[in-house]
Amino acid sequence: MSQSNQKDVITLSEVAKRVPRLLKKLPHVLNGLILANDTRASKPMGLGWAFEKTVRQNPYGKAILYKETELNYVQFNEWINQISHFFLSKGLQKGDVVAVFVENRPELLATVVALAKIGVTAALVNTAQTGKVLCHSINLVQPRAIVVGAEVQSSLHEVLENLDVNKQEVYWFADQDTLKDAGTAPAGYQNLASIIQQYPSFNPPTTNSVYFADGLFYIYTSGTTGLPKAVIFTHGRWMRAYGTYGHIMDLNQHDVMYVTLPFYHATAMVVCWAAVLAGGSALAIRRKFSAREFWADVQRFDASAIGYVGELCRYLLETPATSMDKDHRVTKMIGNGMRPTIWNKFKQRFGVEEVMELYASSEGNVGFSNIFNFDNTVGFSPTPYAIVQFDKEKNQPIKDSKGRFIKVKTGETGLLIGKITKRAPFDGYTDPEKNKSVVFENVFKKGDRYFNTGDLVRDIGYRHAQFVDRLGDTFRWKGENVSTTEVENLVAEHPKISEAVVYGVEIPNTNGRAGMCAITPHEGDSITESDYAELLSFFQQNMPAYAVPVFLRIQKQMETTGTFKYQKNTLKTQAFDPSKTDETILAWLPGEKQYCVVTPDIHANIQASKYRF
Repeated sequence: MSQSNQKDVITLSEVAKRVPRLLKKLPHVLNGLILANDTRASKPMGLGWAFEKTVRQNPYGKAILYKETELNYVQFNEWINQISHFFLSKGLQKGDVVAVFVENRPELLATVVALAKIGVTAALVNTAQTGKVLCHSINLVQPRAIVVGAEVQSSLHEVLENLDVNKQEVYWFADQDTLKDAGTAPAGYQNLASIIQQYPSFNPPTTNSVYFADGLFYIYTSGTTGLPKAVIFTHGRWMRAYGTYGHIMDLNQHDVMYVTLPFYHATAMVVCWAAVLAGGSALAIRRKFSAREFWADVQRFDASAIGYVGELCRYLLETPATSMDKDHRVTKMIGNGMRPTIWNKFKQRFGVEEVMELYASSEGNVGFSNIFNFDNTVGFSPTPYAIVQFDKEKNQPIKDSKGRFIKVKTGETGLLIGKITKRAPFDGYTDPEKNKSVVFENVFKKGDRYFNTGDLVRDIGYRHAQFVDRLGDTFRWKGENVSTTEVENLVAEHPKISEAVVYGVEIPNTNGRAGMCAITPHEGDSITESDYAELLSFFQQNMPAYAVPVFLRIQKQMETTGTFKYQKNTLKTQAFDPSKTDETILAWLPGEKQYCVVTPDIHANIQASKYRF
């Protein structure tokens, strides 16, 4: 093994050193593992069941903190139950779907638990979506009803006529504390906060009729067809996260977790909230992340733990040092995407002792968590998996002479695949054909089946791994998965653009990959400096901010392979370096309102991290 491959490899002695600290958590962890591994088909379980359990254990403890709102578990539960009883009265039942389109605030969480208690699946619609993408996401899951917050009601209203939903079943929450003031709903919308006041606040009996295989949420991921996919997240799968990540975090009734991540993603909705409920702790939330106000909020809410993604940590490190950096009681954090280059810097500057880095995907069946608190790892996995040799050029696993996959050695990088078993099922997508495309069969022996995560990871020993890169037609930027095909389709709608090829490129000292798009004008047309502002405006109007290409490359003709596939490898290699091509490269620099030409000086400044992307 080379010296470079020795870095971060875990030894038995290092594991042994960390066992005493883990033993202190052991009773809580073992209790969680029992819950996580209970796959009985007829046992009541899931988010509603776990929430009611926490209410019984800590009825008057703080449950939700948001701005000036503070609710204990009894108060929060009574509100939730009123929403549950209302939807029961409308005839909603197990198997139905309600699209929930609300930004981070108590109304969102109350609605999700209310639906969970009656076995109705909540489609967690990304609140950054607009237009065609929003319309597709909602219609894809065929909802019986929609719950929308006033803060995103205009986006919904633009597509409402094209939605396959009863227009009498669109429910609205005012953008305020609706327990104190329900507000006045706009014409054509039902005021949910007002309606529920006449409904009972006791637990609905249906909570105990929700089981392992019942749907809890739809979470949206980027689709290779150009539009989001809806991934079903069952109550049984939520219980696995609750039993593992939730109990390993080892919070208690004196803890407060501060979360600014969007709750339409699993990191916040599943991992962070599961840890809070497992400990009977308080959840403090903010509408959107603010680096400037982050530690002030931590102090105000007296938080002891935080939820994170790597980009959030990088932004916090870029803020000027203040007395608040360690003037708080945060010692634990849970999330994903913490880069090795900032891992120790973050812990030292902000006084964090435990980084509960984890690996999971909305659709996958394999998970890792940093239970031993090692640095620079997604942690340990108790679920069956393999890391196999992968040929990047051919974009496929390498096989031996018998047609079987080959596992990598410790210290090496390969494709992560999760074995599909009864305890680790693959719940799948709404599209059956997509399900087939991500399952490998006869991997190590005849009849075995493995889920293809599409991620390259490094085996660092003792069932620990490091995340390396994501394969396929998506890349991650600003904490979001960006679909290359989706962006290509939207870019190509511009009247001057004939073809578009989207790919992710690395910017030094940022997390993930920034979007870059090679564009070809229509024949006889051209893109000039007078178009640079209009191009950016067009993209901003038609896609979420995180999906807007940071770089453009203007080509006369798109280079393709013999099978008419775009030559993305060359484009990725040349990236946004003007010295590697004669073609014009544009950049959307931070704070600017139009694209500008990337000169050698601008390229050097980007490489030197003089811009804050």
